[in-house]
Amino acid sequence: MTTGRRPTCSTRPGDLAARVGDGHDRHATAFGPTAVDVARAAAAVELGAARDAVAWHEKAVRWNAWRWLPPEHRAAHLLDAARAYLRTGDPRGAGRVLLDAERTAPAELRHRPAARQVIAQVTRAPHAPATLVQLALSLGVT
Repeated sequence: MTTGRRPTCSTRPGDLAARVGDGHDRHATAFGPTAVDVARAAAAVELGAARDAVAWHEKAVRWNAWRWLPPEHRAAHLLDAARAYLRTGDPRGAGRVLLDAERTAPAELRHRPAARQVIAQVTRAPHAPATLVQLALSLGVT
């Protein structure tokens, strides 16, 4: 039976992640400092802090631990990063991370309505990457 109360923890997620560390995921949770940075980027996008989201994204992908996250987790994050780049007026950056997401976990881009919306926005930019335009056409995104 649940009490309706949220569990409490006296330690912040970033502190816990630092204690766990990246690359020592013996429980296969994908939790560590990089996952926390990815979550911070997602939260920043949702809160309208696109520049902060881009900064968190760029920090997260800089480390080797980025490649240890599950491909679907990385692709979902890259979709959030693309939204952040668009909101900062950088459609090229958005296109770049969308193509990374396509290479990482194609189904995440092909089957998510939010991804299709972002792809459509990026392909409307004057200098959209040709490979992204081809992807949009193959998906029927206009």
